[in-house]
Amino acid sequence: MKRPKPMQHIRRFIPGHRPSIQEVVHETTAGGVIFRRDAGTKKLEILLIQDAKDRWTIPKGHVEPNEEPKQTAEREIQEETGLKEMKVFNWLGKVSFRYRRGQTLVLMTMHIYLVQALGDTNDLNPEDWLNDIKWFPAGVAIDKIAYDDIGKLILVGMKKIRDAGL
Repeated sequence: MKRPKPMQHIRRFIPGHRPSIQEVVHETTAGGVIFRRDAGTKKLEILLIQDAKDRWTIPKGHVEPNEEPKQTAEREIQEETGLKEMKVFNWLGKVSFRYRRGQTLVLMTMHIYLVQALGDTNDLNPEDWLNDIKWFPAGVAIDKIAYDDIGKLILVGMKKIRDAGL
């Protein structure tokens, strides 16, 4: 008499079923809410990037070994946008989320800083993988951002800008 296969062996053949999580990893990224004042109107503008999946977000990237998140934010902004001059202000907060990468569960922590673009803020040279990069009026940027948690930190940044008279 044959023994039936355990459920775990059958499950991998069920359409739409994903294999179980084999590993959990923690990753840290950092980025920035980048702002400027429009040269003509002096209205606040926020720089957003459009990723490969057409989602508007902020520039960010992985923290390298022996690098502080604030340094990462500046480096990643330069790499992703081409901005050469900026002032990185205080930490606005962090966003934590998780996602699946194959059989790995990734627990992500993203540190976000307030960043003022300086110099020629129209001289943008985005990385090839980005679909677009654009300055938006602050209110429009809030509507465009694909992630609510980042949108909330943009609002925190806007309040800090207003309070500091920047």
